[in-house]
This record gives sequence, C-alpha cells and structure tokens, in this order.
Amino acid sequence: MMSDRKAILTRLRDALVELDIDAIPGVCEEAMEAGISAYDTVIEGMAKGMEIVGEKYEEGEYYLAELVMAGETMKEGMAVLEPHLKAGDVKAAGKCVIGTVKGDLHDIGKNVFVTLLKAQNFDVIDLGVDVSPRQFIEAVREQRPDVLAMSALLTTTMTEMGAVIAELEKQGLRDGLKVIIGGAPSTEEYAREIGADATAKDAVEGARIIARWSRE
Repeated sequence: MMSDRKAILTRLRDALVELDIDAIPGVCEEAMEAGISAYDTVIEGMAKGMEIVGEKYEEGEYYLAELVMAGETMKEGMAVLEPHLKAGDVKAAGKCVIGTVKGDLHDIGKNVFVTLLKAQNFDVIDLGVDVSPRQFIEAVREQRPDVLAMSALLTTTMTEMGAVIAELEKQGLRDGLKVIIGGAPSTEEYAREIGADATAKDAVEGARIIARWSRE
C-alpha cells in the first residue's frame, strides 16, 4: 500500500536524522520486504535524511560529530541495500575522484563528503589520505572523472593541490575536468590562484557545489 511505502521511507529518513544506527538496518529490511526498490529506499529515504542532517549542520544544530555519525548510520543502511541494487538500476549522477593530499592524514571531513556524494548517487573513487600528485594523475587518467576533489587540513600541505593541477594541465588532462578543493586553510582566493574551479568550507557545501555542477 502507498501509505505503508510512505511511512517506511519517512521512518528511514527520521532514523538517519536521529542518528539511530541500531534501527536503520531493520527499516531497510522492512523496505525490501514491502517491495520498495533499493534505489528508492536510498534516494527517497536515506538521501532525504542526509539532506536534513546537512541543513542542521549549516544551522549550527549539528556539529562534525553528528555529520560523522550520520555517515556511519548511512553505511549501516547501505550494507543491507547494496546486494539489492542492480547494476542497471541506477544511472550515476557523475564520477568523482577524491583524496587528501600528500603529507596530510586527515580524513574525517573527506569521509563525510564521500558519504554525502554517494547519497546523491555519485560514483566516488576515494584514494584515501597522503595521496601523491602522481596517484591523483593516474586516477584521473584511468577513471576519467567529471570532478577531482582534493582535501588538505594543513597549510604546509596545501601546495600539493597546486602541484596536482599544474601536472594535470601539463599532461592535457584538465579540459572538461572540474576541480574542487576543501579543508580549513582553503580559500576562494587560493582556489583561483592555483586554477581550481571552487573551494568548499565543509563537506556539506562541497557536496552541494558538485550536485549543482552535475545539473549544469
């Protein structure tokens, strides 16, 4: 029944907003038993919840700890849904290669960003932390992503971002590729200086910028 469908998806959304990591696998199972497609469960349930979590973060009601917890909660739900997601079901909104630059081991913001992008149906290739310019270049060459996202939390590692962009241009891989940088020391001025297309103050803003690019 339609009312059951709506009720289950609402409960799923609310479980994510309330960071109820214990409840979410059960609600996902319930959605499967009710015949709701795994794709709809992700997009109409969990992604809606992540959207509200992002709004609460921007309004100062939630902090980084809640963003991280929301990401973990979504992972628990995805563990139930992934076997039900058929390869042909979902057309990806775009492809993004992401990593924290060489010399930097910070990954909390990056991990939240990855979760937010996946919630919006992006194909995400996460290179992890301490990623060298060569690794970024190889990934762009192999994956041909729409977006390259680089993160740095230390002012001492920021220069790596510029080195990657310069190498992309040198090797003819920059055309048609959007580059976004993020992390505490990143500024719009620095993004312009190194030739990036955008900078994001946090994971929520970064995911929103990439979603906008995908619609353009």
